[in-house]
Amino acid sequence: MEQVLLQLIPIRDPRILGKGNHYDDAVVIRLNESTTLVQTVDFFTPVVDDPYWYGRIAAANSLSDVYAMGGRPVTAMNIVCFPTRSLGPQLLAEILRGGQEALALAGAILAGGHTVEDPEPKYGLAVTGVVDPDKVTFKGGLEPGDELYLTKPIGTGVITTAHKRDLIEGEDLQTAIAWMAQLNDQPGLLMSELGCRGATDITGYGLLGHAMEMARASQVCLVLEAAAIPLLPRARDLLARGAFPGGSAANRAWLEKSGELAFDAEVADDLRDLFCDAQTSGGLLLGLKPGNDFEARMRAVGRSAWRIGSVRSGAAGIHVVAGS
Repeated sequence: MEQVLLQLIPIRDPRILGKGNHYDDAVVIRLNESTTLVQTVDFFTPVVDDPYWYGRIAAANSLSDVYAMGGRPVTAMNIVCFPTRSLGPQLLAEILRGGQEALALAGAILAGGHTVEDPEPKYGLAVTGVVDPDKVTFKGGLEPGDELYLTKPIGTGVITTAHKRDLIEGEDLQTAIAWMAQLNDQPGLLMSELGCRGATDITGYGLLGHAMEMARASQVCLVLEAAAIPLLPRARDLLARGAFPGGSAANRAWLEKSGELAFDAEVADDLRDLFCDAQTSGGLLLGLKPGNDFEARMRAVGRSAWRIGSVRSGAAGIHVVAGS
C-alpha cells in the first residue's frame, strides 16, 4: 500500500495539520479557530465467529485511529458489505448491535451508514471526532529521550489463526476477544493530558511495522526491549504449533528487507515473529517524556500499560534488544 500511496499527488491543503503524509492514522483538519476535526475510516472481514463480538471489535478498531491522534470521537457511520440474501438479516443485526454498543461506550453517535450486498462480510466505521489543535499526536511526534509505552498485549493474529484451525479452546479466544474489543479511550485521554506528541495504534503491520512508521516519520531510532513487550497467553505456544498468519510473515519479511531493523542475537526467533504479528484492534504505542506516571494512572482507571523501550537520536529504524 505504501508503494501505491507514493504514486498519488500529495495533499497540501493548509487546513490539514501535520505533514499530511501517508504515515498518520487519520486526517486532522482545522475548520476555523474553534473547530478542528479528526476523521478516519476502517473496516475488515470477520476475525471471530460471533457476529456481536465481530461488530464490537471492528468498531473499536475504527475508533482507535481517532484516539491515536489525541481526539475524541463524536459521530460514526456504518460501512457494511454483507450477503443478506444468503445469511439473512439476523446475523447482520448482531454485527450492528456490537458496533452500536462500542459507540455507546465511546460516547459517540451513530449517524447512519451505507450497506451493499457482498458475498464476503465486511464491517467497520467512518468516524469523525474533535481534537485540541495544540494536543494532536502524530506518528512523527517522537523525540530522543521519550519513553515508549504499549497499552495492549501482542498476539491476536496468532490467536485468531489458531481458532480458525481448531487449535484452542474458547477461554483462550475470549481473552483475545476482550482485549480486541477494549477501547483505546482511556490511554488516548491520559496520553494527551501528559503532553504526548507521538502515538499510533497497532493493527495489521504488527508492533514492529507500526513502530517503523513512527521511526521514519520522526527520524529517530526506537530501542525496544523484548522482555518488556507483553504477549497474550499461549501466543508463543500456538505460534510453535504453526498458527502464524501469512500477513504476519509478510510483515517480518518486509521489515528485514528494509535494512532498518536490527535484533540482538539473544532475541528468540519466535519473539521476532510475534513482534511482527498482524494485530486486530491492538493497543496504542506512544511516547512520553521521562518521569511521567502513565502506567500508574492507567492502573487507576482499570487499564494496563507497559513501558517497552525508548527513543534515541540516530538513523531512522528499530533496534530490538533482549532486555531484562
